[in-house]
Amino acid sequence: MATTATEARIDEIVKRPYTRELTPNEDGTWFAKIVEFPGCMTEGSTAVEAHENLEDAMVGWIAVHLEDGDPIPEPIASDSFSGKFLVRVAKSLHRDLAKRASLEGVSLNQWVNTQLARAIGR
Repeated sequence: MATTATEARIDEIVKRPYTRELTPNEDGTWFAKIVEFPGCMTEGSTAVEAHENLEDAMVGWIAVHLEDGDPIPEPIASDSFSGKFLVRVAKSLHRDLAKRASLEGVSLNQWVNTQLARAIGR
């Protein structure tokens, strides 16, 4: 069975490294979404089911956007992030952060990294 040009385009887009997020719900089910595609989300009874449902949701999301002539966002390339960024803060805040890190016996960078990770739930 031959595929249409649209189906081939959808298949090509689905294979790109889009960011898939799976999050457990309090009731034991799973929520899943494609970060780069606003509104592309689903749920499942298990993580595997949510992931499978997400692939279906992704195909539908892409099909609608192609049909409407809307642009398809590019994947967020993880290799485009160096892991370094500069943050300027007030001297008093710098002092307070350094004190907290010192109290815990870690470097300021390590302490700030831990706090940032906690803030986003990792």
